[in-house]
Amino acid sequence: MNAELVADFEKRFPGGATVFANLSHPADGAQVTVLFGPSGSGKTTILRCLAGLEMPQSGTIRLGPQVWFDSRRGINLRPSARGVGFLFQDYALFPHLRTTDNISYGLSRLRRNRRRRRAAELIDLLGLAGLENRFPHQLSAGQQQRVALARAVAPKPRLLLLDEPLSALDAPTRESLRRELRSLLTQFATPAVVVTHDAIEAVALADHAVVLDDGRVLQRGPVNEVFSRPADPTVARIVGIETIEQGTVLKIEEGLAHVRVGAAEILCVAPDARPGPVFVCIRGEDVMLERGQPLQTSARNQLAARVNWLAPEGPMVRVGLDCGFRLTALITRPAGEQLGLREDEAVTALIKAPAIHLVAR
Repeated sequence: MNAELVADFEKRFPGGATVFANLSHPADGAQVTVLFGPSGSGKTTILRCLAGLEMPQSGTIRLGPQVWFDSRRGINLRPSARGVGFLFQDYALFPHLRTTDNISYGLSRLRRNRRRRRAAELIDLLGLAGLENRFPHQLSAGQQQRVALARAVAPKPRLLLLDEPLSALDAPTRESLRRELRSLLTQFATPAVVVTHDAIEAVALADHAVVLDDGRVLQRGPVNEVFSRPADPTVARIVGIETIEQGTVLKIEEGLAHVRVGAAEILCVAPDARPGPVFVCIRGEDVMLERGQPLQTSARNQLAARVNWLAPEGPMVRVGLDCGFRLTALITRPAGEQLGLREDEAVTALIKAPAIHLVAR
């Protein structure tokens, strides 16, 4: 039976910085929790405390009935006694060891033939066949990542910890390995906690999300809920919601909230909302653009808008709009070219009512 990870501790650093951890990881072994937030928010510190590489000043950490750390009882298990696998951001492969020896490094308690057999299993699983005798400098970044992951899971850890596992890769490699890593984590069926500041990576890898800022947990829950229904404007900004505007709920009719935002009035699905001040949160990808009035659409919000600015971002284009309030759309580059978007052009912004999230203020 898999055990639940519970951590509630405080880690203080010289100079005043303090990290307050308050999180739990579901008992289901297939689950992945992501620690998400900007640089310096405390993500890696929490991960290192879970691994036993850093010691908090107060609090507790336990996995099921086993206590890893308890400041009051003077308990602080060493990393090797916790049974965790750790994938470092820079992979930390031993430069003098070949692939097979790097993978089997943590299996010293097993007989040599069993070490080789376990390494061979992981080499086959992670697509490293033919690379058994290569040194790390003879491997690509993606291959190094697979070797480091294999080494982390080789001892069959009770908990797998990954610190920015894709950050050392170039963009095309990162995109392809993102899907592969999620599949591998599912196959390993080992509880995993992943640190990242990349929103796409967080949603692609995780089942649950913990959002941090300035050393504190701001929100936690199922990853899709956290990223689409942030608890406050700070979380909304951290998870990448582009439009966060003050508004006022005028009335609720049949589950739809009528909201005044700037000079515009919009409709959103918010049956629990009450009349009064709110923050209106809209993701850029939930805004569609059309020339003139659309002929057929299910979008309840059709806002006359003017293009303020255009910012190409690879295959996408971010579009700043004025539709009575500041609104940002994120569309594909072909869509932008087809619309012939230019600054100061008139367009219609379409937003479906369920895509708008309200936060009370």
